[in-house]
Amino acid sequence: MKMRAAVLHHPAPVASHPLAIEDLPIPEPGPGEVLLKVEACGVCRTDLHITAGELPPLRSTVTPGHQIVGRVKKLGQGIDGPAAGARCGVSWLGGVDGTCLLCRKGRENLCDHPTYTGYSVNGGYAEYAVARADFLIPLPGEVAATDLAPLLCAGIIGFRSLRVAEVAPRARVGLFGFGASAHLAIEVLKFWNCEVYVSTRGASHQQLARDRGATWVGDATDRPPVALDCAVTFAPSGEVVLAALASLRKGGIVAINAIHLDRIPQFDYDSLLWGERQLRSVANMTRQDGRDFVALAAKIGIRPRTTVFRLEDVNDALLAIEEDAVDGAAVVVP
Repeated sequence: MKMRAAVLHHPAPVASHPLAIEDLPIPEPGPGEVLLKVEACGVCRTDLHITAGELPPLRSTVTPGHQIVGRVKKLGQGIDGPAAGARCGVSWLGGVDGTCLLCRKGRENLCDHPTYTGYSVNGGYAEYAVARADFLIPLPGEVAATDLAPLLCAGIIGFRSLRVAEVAPRARVGLFGFGASAHLAIEVLKFWNCEVYVSTRGASHQQLARDRGATWVGDATDRPPVALDCAVTFAPSGEVVLAALASLRKGGIVAINAIHLDRIPQFDYDSLLWGERQLRSVANMTRQDGRDFVALAAKIGIRPRTTVFRLEDVNDALLAIEEDAVDGAAVVVP
């Protein structure tokens, strides 16, 4: 049996169209794994870093995609659930060793030997995908797959970023960049009764922030009119990180939500970092982050703004993300 899949070869033969649609055998789930029939897969900026080679290749070929919504088709050896037909999600962190120091400390997002969906193992830009059963996230059956897919990385990592930034209810929070992740995080912040200040480039992104209820909206590196308790940066730009840092009150925290950052420009310690201000990176997520966020999203009815692409048009989806031509999230449907 064959399936269609979008495959990245290293080096990519055509830089502008790095993924090739190919017919491949449907994979068999190994011990502890399940085979999912993919309903939808979100498109993440991390996929750009992978297809552009900004993240070093870990395989000669790989199918990207790590925001997978699917139905259980087949179980591997050693597991007795979930049931066939159950709807489950797969995120970026596809597995950990469970034995390293950080795993033993409950910080599996920092595992020394992780598995990354769509990077070190094949992902969800395909009709079928294999995933570890113990890393599946149960999903509601009544919500559209295209509404669920962006929750599984953009949503979860945005939620973890709020935790890393130590956001408290009724805080003044800055979001620097307003794309797939931030437009979901703001829904959590509103539920927590926070004031949200958004700095982002592009008139359409700025309007989306207003539509989602931001207290104030400015350009990408604009400083909000009040001192912030904390901030999250979503753009992979050091200039944006410094803009967020400059917007903090003393004791504030900036959480950098980026797997790749262009650079950190030289900056003045006395005016920007002194006063126990902090810079923190956000690395991956835990299974508990995923379960907590999906439960919260269901409780408050979070629905992303999505643009849907066919699997055959996945290169167009990546280009749209690169050019900031998507308001909200892009989703690929096989």
